[in-house]
Amino acid sequence: MSPLAPILQGFFTDKLIRQRRAGPNTIAAYRDTCRLLIEFASRTTSVEPSTLDLQVIDADLITAFLRHLETERANTTATRNARLAAIRSLFRYAALHAPEHADHISRVLAIPPKRCDRPVVCFLTAAEIDALLAAPDRSTRLGRRDHAMLILACQTGLRVSELIGLRRTDIDLGAGAHCRCTGKGRKDRATPLTRQTVAALRVWLADHDGGPYDALFTTSRGQPLSRDAVAKMITKHAARAAVDCPSIATKHVTPHTLRHSAAMALLHAGVDTSVIALWLGHEDPGSTQAYLHADMTIKEQALSRVTPPNTSPGRYRAPDALLAFLDNI
Repeated sequence: MSPLAPILQGFFTDKLIRQRRAGPNTIAAYRDTCRLLIEFASRTTSVEPSTLDLQVIDADLITAFLRHLETERANTTATRNARLAAIRSLFRYAALHAPEHADHISRVLAIPPKRCDRPVVCFLTAAEIDALLAAPDRSTRLGRRDHAMLILACQTGLRVSELIGLRRTDIDLGAGAHCRCTGKGRKDRATPLTRQTVAALRVWLADHDGGPYDALFTTSRGQPLSRDAVAKMITKHAARAAVDCPSIATKHVTPHTLRHSAAMALLHAGVDTSVIALWLGHEDPGSTQAYLHADMTIKEQALSRVTPPNTSPGRYRAPDALLAFLDNI
């Protein structure tokens, strides 16, 4: 066996699973990155994957792999950087278990992420959320399910993985109604529910029989919903809502858009960004700064405070003839 095989095995079993207790989505993302890298290295060097040596996967090969992701696989810069982060995590683990390759590993760790544009957060306004919630046909069982899921997502800001992972026992509709979930980093959090959300969930639970540990939202056959199924459902209802609210058609509505919408609703209500970070389960409160950049209302309020109404802006006048001469050059 080459040095790569035991290091790769230890990286997943020892670091990710045992030490970091990484979630299944994180492990799957790291697994896919390693598989793509090993397959690329095998094609490039004409060496079987099981016999690849750690020394073969050097900085030049990894740079070529990252270029391959962008040019041939049409990955975005953000995806490219996520793949690089996984590779660097693997090589940081390798530095502890293969110190003889320290020089080679240090060159890999020195590969910088690529700068990319950061688009403004896409979110729905209050009117657009109302139109989306009115789109499902609540005279049908699946329509009542979709309505309950949409109102829960828009109010709590749950990630799609958290939404489909909810069990019936995670919902408490009594006094102090709330839902519990385990988010990224295995962090548990509880989010309070509004009366409208509680009413929609009660209607759905009356239709949906099951044990306390069964999935809260299921298909017509009783199976848990997948991420793709939720995305398809939201796209369908967004298209219907666009008939009554045309502005929705100008936006790319995804499950994460509903999460952004919940955050923006809290921000417009005057909730502090640190509380919004706790509400959404952000590890870094700085992650909520993106919502400040996207909120034009807050910027307009700041502008109104800077320039008093009914006054014309002043004009700068140089205080000295010499400075005026320099300004006119």
